[in-house]
Amino acid sequence: MNPVLRDAVTRMVPFGSRVLDLGCGDGALLAHLQQHHGCSGYGVEIDDANVLACVQRGVQVIQLNLDQGLALFGDQSFDVVLQIDTLQHLRNAETMLRETVRVGRMGVVTFPNFAHWPNRLSVLQGHMPITKKLPYQWYDTPNIRVGTFSDFQQLAEKNKLKVQAAFGLQEHGEVHFWPNVRAVTAVFQLTSDQH
Repeated sequence: MNPVLRDAVTRMVPFGSRVLDLGCGDGALLAHLQQHHGCSGYGVEIDDANVLACVQRGVQVIQLNLDQGLALFGDQSFDVVLQIDTLQHLRNAETMLRETVRVGRMGVVTFPNFAHWPNRLSVLQGHMPITKKLPYQWYDTPNIRVGTFSDFQQLAEKNKLKVQAAFGLQEHGEVHFWPNVRAVTAVFQLTSDQH
């Protein structure tokens, strides 16, 4: 995991939180939060190799297809629910955002910002972008959707999600000025309007 992203997420997670990491991959982030930030919790992952990697790291993991939802978890079961570069892979992205703030007191969501200026330039030149963050051809990408920083703000508002913090990331740090154009990764901290 990119250390800039890891550190940004860690700063957003209160020390000692109970964390649910959706689409946790190999469990590196949750292991980091457990070892260096006093957190506990679970990862959710579908890929067999990643589930095994989580177990080998000592991360508790549940093998689950996120498109089936989070009915397994009760309301406010966790302090923080993470969706780190997961949203673009989900068929039910809007539902999963609402589930994120139902299951957790707070959600942290990150995703590749398709409006980053090199992506715009690539599209203007007639081609889908290929970048470090989006390293696939248009025909073989595991991403089933792309979104922008601004699109997500509108989606959060539509779903009555309160944005507690929002910024972008570049390779070397945070972006607060014009993140829709300048950020490689969009980062949002959310709560439900009801909380």
